[in-house]
Amino acid sequence: MKKLTSLIFNTVSDYRSLLPRIVVGLIFLSEGIQKYLFPELVGVGRFEKIGFANPEFLAYFVATFEIICGILILIGFLSRIASIPLFIIMMTAIITTKIPILLDKGFWSMAHDSRTDFAMTMLIIFLFIYGAGKMSVDYIIQSKVKNH
Repeated sequence: MKKLTSLIFNTVSDYRSLLPRIVVGLIFLSEGIQKYLFPELVGVGRFEKIGFANPEFLAYFVATFEIICGILILIGFLSRIASIPLFIIMMTAIITTKIPILLDKGFWSMAHDSRTDFAMTMLIIFLFIYGAGKMSVDYIIQSKVKNH
Protein backbone atom coordinates (compact mmCIF):
# COMPACT_ATOMS: atom_id res chain seq x y z
CA MET A 1 0.00 0.00 0.00
CA LYS A 2 2.86 2.37 0.81
CA LYS A 3 4.31 1.78 -2.65
CA LEU A 4 0.99 2.63 -4.36
CA THR A 5 0.56 5.75 -2.23
CA SER A 6 4.12 6.76 -3.01
CA LEU A 7 3.52 6.26 -6.73
CA ILE A 8 0.29 8.30 -6.76
CA PHE A 9 1.66 11.24 -4.76
CA ASN A 10 5.25 11.15 -6.04
CA THR A 11 6.33 14.62 -7.08
CA VAL A 12 9.45 16.69 -7.56
CA SER A 13 10.72 18.50 -4.47
CA ASP A 14 11.13 21.92 -6.05
CA TYR A 15 8.91 24.67 -7.42
CA ARG A 16 9.13 23.95 -11.17
CA SER A 17 5.50 22.80 -11.36
CA LEU A 18 3.93 25.81 -9.67
CA LEU A 19 3.41 28.01 -12.74
CA PRO A 20 2.21 25.15 -14.99
CA ARG A 21 -0.25 24.16 -12.22
CA ILE A 22 -1.60 27.69 -11.98
CA VAL A 23 -2.00 27.99 -15.76
CA VAL A 24 -3.58 24.57 -16.31
CA GLY A 25 -5.74 24.73 -13.19
CA LEU A 26 -7.14 28.20 -13.78
CA ILE A 27 -7.77 27.68 -17.49
CA PHE A 28 -9.62 24.39 -17.02
CA LEU A 29 -11.55 25.72 -14.01
CA SER A 30 -12.57 28.78 -16.04
CA GLU A 31 -13.49 26.78 -19.15
CA GLY A 32 -15.55 24.30 -17.12
CA ILE A 33 -17.47 27.09 -15.38
CA GLN A 34 -18.08 28.84 -18.72
CA LYS A 35 -19.67 25.69 -20.15
CA TYR A 36 -22.32 26.05 -17.44
CA LEU A 37 -22.63 29.85 -17.70
CA PHE A 38 -22.69 30.10 -21.51
CA PRO A 39 -23.97 26.72 -22.75
CA GLU A 40 -24.90 27.88 -26.25
CA LEU A 41 -21.51 29.46 -26.86
CA VAL A 42 -19.01 27.04 -25.28
CA GLY A 43 -21.12 24.23 -23.82
CA VAL A 44 -24.01 22.30 -25.34
CA GLY A 45 -24.20 24.56 -28.41
CA ARG A 46 -20.51 24.07 -29.17
CA PHE A 47 -20.78 20.32 -28.70
CA GLU A 48 -23.79 20.24 -31.06
CA LYS A 49 -21.87 22.26 -33.66
CA ILE A 50 -18.92 19.85 -33.47
CA GLY A 51 -21.35 16.97 -34.01
CA PHE A 52 -21.15 15.03 -30.77
CA ALA A 53 -23.95 12.60 -30.00
CA ASN A 54 -25.86 13.58 -26.85
CA PRO A 55 -24.25 17.03 -26.51
CA GLU A 56 -26.42 17.93 -23.49
CA PHE A 57 -24.88 15.18 -21.40
CA LEU A 58 -21.37 15.37 -22.83
CA ALA A 59 -20.94 19.15 -22.44
CA TYR A 60 -21.80 19.06 -18.73
CA PHE A 61 -19.83 15.85 -18.20
CA VAL A 62 -16.71 17.47 -19.68
CA ALA A 63 -17.37 20.74 -17.81
CA THR A 64 -17.58 18.88 -14.51
CA PHE A 65 -14.29 17.09 -15.16
CA GLU A 66 -12.66 20.39 -16.15
CA ILE A 67 -13.81 22.03 -12.91
CA ILE A 68 -12.87 19.14 -10.61
CA CYS A 69 -9.53 18.40 -12.27
CA GLY A 70 -8.74 22.12 -12.54
CA ILE A 71 -9.22 22.50 -8.78
CA LEU A 72 -7.17 19.36 -8.07
CA ILE A 73 -4.34 20.68 -10.25
CA LEU A 74 -4.50 24.12 -8.58
CA ILE A 75 -4.15 22.71 -5.07
CA GLY A 76 -1.75 20.01 -6.23
CA PHE A 77 -3.78 17.04 -5.05
CA LEU A 78 -3.75 13.86 -7.15
CA SER A 79 -2.14 15.97 -9.86
CA ARG A 80 -0.88 13.12 -12.02
CA ILE A 81 -4.27 11.39 -11.91
CA ALA A 82 -6.12 14.67 -12.59
CA SER A 83 -3.91 15.31 -15.61
CA ILE A 84 -5.16 12.15 -17.37
CA PRO A 85 -8.79 13.26 -18.00
CA LEU A 86 -7.51 16.72 -18.96
CA PHE A 87 -5.15 15.13 -21.50
CA ILE A 88 -8.06 13.12 -22.92
CA ILE A 89 -10.16 16.30 -23.15
CA MET A 90 -7.33 18.06 -25.01
CA MET A 91 -6.78 15.17 -27.42
CA THR A 92 -10.50 15.05 -28.14
CA ALA A 93 -10.54 18.82 -28.74
CA ILE A 94 -7.59 18.59 -31.12
CA ILE A 95 -9.04 15.65 -33.04
CA THR A 96 -12.56 17.07 -33.33
CA THR A 97 -11.76 20.74 -33.94
CA LYS A 98 -8.20 21.09 -35.21
CA ILE A 99 -7.84 18.11 -37.57
CA PRO A 100 -10.82 19.36 -39.63
CA ILE A 101 -9.10 22.76 -39.91
CA LEU A 102 -5.93 21.01 -41.08
CA LEU A 103 -7.85 19.09 -43.73
CA ASP A 104 -9.92 22.10 -44.83
CA LYS A 105 -7.57 25.07 -44.54
CA GLY A 106 -4.08 23.58 -44.30
CA PHE A 107 -1.26 23.32 -41.80
CA TRP A 108 -0.61 26.99 -41.03
CA SER A 109 -4.24 27.77 -40.29
CA MET A 110 -4.42 24.72 -38.04
CA ALA A 111 -1.13 25.64 -36.35
CA HIS A 112 -2.47 29.11 -35.60
CA ASP A 113 -5.82 27.88 -34.28
CA SER A 114 -4.27 25.13 -32.16
CA ARG A 115 -1.54 27.10 -30.38
CA THR A 116 -3.44 27.20 -27.06
CA ASP A 117 -4.41 23.53 -27.31
CA PHE A 118 -0.77 22.63 -27.99
CA ALA A 119 0.52 24.70 -25.06
CA MET A 120 -2.08 23.28 -22.67
CA THR A 121 -1.34 19.73 -23.78
CA MET A 122 2.40 20.22 -23.22
CA LEU A 123 1.77 21.67 -19.75
CA ILE A 124 -0.47 18.72 -18.87
CA ILE A 125 2.25 16.30 -20.00
CA PHE A 126 4.75 18.27 -17.89
CA LEU A 127 2.54 17.89 -14.82
CA PHE A 128 2.05 14.19 -15.48
CA ILE A 129 5.83 13.68 -15.67
CA TYR A 130 6.94 15.89 -12.75
CA GLY A 131 3.91 16.01 -10.50
CA ALA A 132 2.64 18.96 -8.50
CA GLY A 133 5.91 20.07 -6.91
CA LYS A 134 6.79 21.41 -3.52
CA MET A 135 3.85 23.76 -2.89
CA SER A 136 1.16 21.08 -3.14
CA VAL A 137 -0.96 18.64 -1.20
CA ASP A 138 0.78 15.81 -3.08
CA TYR A 139 4.14 16.96 -1.70
CA ILE A 140 2.80 17.07 1.86
CA ILE A 141 1.37 13.55 1.54
CA GLN A 142 4.56 12.28 -0.13
CA SER A 143 6.64 13.71 2.73
CA LYS A 144 4.45 12.02 5.34
CA VAL A 145 4.59 8.66 3.52
CA LYS A 146 8.40 8.82 3.27
CA ASN A 147 8.75 9.65 6.96
CA HIS A 148 6.63 6.71 8.09
